[in-house]
Formats: sequence, C-alpha cells, structure tokens
Amino acid sequence: MNSTSSQRGYPAKRWCAANMSSTSMRHSAWKSEPWTHLTHKQRRPQWIAYNPRTMRPPPLSTDTNSMKILSWNVNGLQAIVQSGFSADELVARENFDVLCLQETHLEERNVDLFKNLVHEYDYTCWSCSVARLGYSGTAVISRVQPISVQYGLGIPEHDQEGRLITLEFDDFYLVNAYVPNSGRGLRRLNYRINDWDPCFSDFIKKLECSKPVIVAGDLNCARQSIDIHNPQAKTEAAGFTIEERESFEVNFSRKGLVDTFRKQHPNAVAYTFWGENQRITNKGWRLDYFLASESIADKVHDSYTLPDVALSDHSPIGLLLKL
Repeated sequence: MNSTSSQRGYPAKRWCAANMSSTSMRHSAWKSEPWTHLTHKQRRPQWIAYNPRTMRPPPLSTDTNSMKILSWNVNGLQAIVQSGFSADELVARENFDVLCLQETHLEERNVDLFKNLVHEYDYTCWSCSVARLGYSGTAVISRVQPISVQYGLGIPEHDQEGRLITLEFDDFYLVNAYVPNSGRGLRRLNYRINDWDPCFSDFIKKLECSKPVIVAGDLNCARQSIDIHNPQAKTEAAGFTIEERESFEVNFSRKGLVDTFRKQHPNAVAYTFWGENQRITNKGWRLDYFLASESIADKVHDSYTLPDVALSDHSPIGLLLKL
C-alpha cells in the first residue's frame, strides 16, 4: 500500500551537478522541502531531520493484510475544500482505508455537504460542537465498515465540542481525538490536565479490556524537547507546559500507549504543526500522533508524516498497520 517517492506525490529531484553549485542545490532543496532542514534550537548530535522520501520502510507485499489510516487536523474543512483540496487526489496518492479529521469547524446542518468528500468511501461519522457553533469537530471517513461507532466519552461535560469518535473494527478500536487546547493565557489548562486527560485515559483503558486501541489525532501536546523547534522559549506556551507534558506521560505513556512515530524514529525531528509563516523555515511542533496499545504496537509497519500537504497549519500523519 506504500509506493515509491514519486508516486507518493513528492516531486522527483534530478539535480545537474554540472549546472548547479552545491550551495544552490541546498538552497533549492531547502525552499521545496523545508522539513528536511534541521533547525532545532537545542539539537543533539544524533538527531536528524525526518524526510519521508527517504526514511519510510519498503512497501508491504501485496498479499499482506493491512490497514492504512490517515489523520489530519484540517483547521476548517470548508476552508481547505475552497482552497483546492481534493480528497480523491489524496486517495490516489496514499490509498488509505480510513481518514480521521479534526477541527472540521462544521455545524450539524452543514455535514451533508461533505458526506461524499471521498468518493466510494461509504462509511462516514461526524461529530460537531453544540456548545460553540463552527468550532472544534471531528469526522471519520472509511471504506471499511466499522462494527460499531461511539461519539464522545459518555460524559456530558466533555461531549459538547465534538472532540471524539470511536470506531470498532475486527482487530482494534480506532479513537479519533481532538484534545482541548489549553488556550491563550492557559485558561483551559486546569480543565485539560485535571478533567479531560484523566477521563480520556480511563475511556481508553476501558476499551482495552476488549481490544487493542489506536488513538489518532491532534493531542495538542509536544511530548518532548525533540518535538518542538525552540523548547526553551515555549515552556509557558499551551502545548508545551510542564503540566501538559507530565499529564501526557502519566495518562498515556505510563499506561502503555506507544507513540508509534517515536518508536520507529527515536532520533528524528519531525513537526506536524507550524505557526503562521513558520512552515517555510521548519519552526514547528509535533502535536499529532498515532498512539497504540502495546499489544498492537509491533504490528505497525509505518508511522509517518506528510509535511508537503500544506493546506492547513497541520500536516497529515499516516499509520500502516499489519493485521
């Protein structure tokens, strides 16, 4: 289900050494693929910039039973569609089975306009915020029929913003999550770390009593210093406070959820979110994850990012799972 770099949608690079100096070559590569440039402020000698063109594993054989899942915070589904996003082109490139979206910003009355976003994918699930219209929201689009679907945590105070959709498949639960941001001035930090994270963690552990769990989505936390361009300057910023990172560790990592990208690439600097005008200089954050139960983590063949997909301030991430 994987493919060569040119088939993935990355432009082929055919450099002519006779006509281009090494400095020009580096400058051109930097402009077209800034994510391959290591700009981390506190880099360690073993750290390298993640390059999906060269660092993804070989494709699985065609007879291997597998499922490919993409996850993407679109920061407004209607906005990216109006900007030229083609879901069918993404299908042609990635051949995914399931697409998890976060921050759709849709109201319930507008969902029907997007139910055919991906042609021939018959199973769609949408969760919209009712507490604040045009805010938050998640969706799952699948060509594989789920056994069951659940919306929210089952706790009314946490289920007003459309942040969670859980699909049950034969071998695992897939949880599409958009975790609350602590916000400007950290006004929701207490809610995030003392209410949402523990309840979300308990929800996952209950699911694990039946089947392994894969959590996909924007978890709004850069786990470690490697996951953010300038960690020293961001320790009081939402998404990288000590409290948020400790909560991630306590509620997810210590409870057996494996960060699949970090397991596969322990020394790779890769970002999934960039602030305004920061993508071109690769000054970003890794906020988007696939977390997997320990019992299924070894079945992950590839956990990767698609940094060249730039219609949102986040890039999609992908997971290829052997079944």
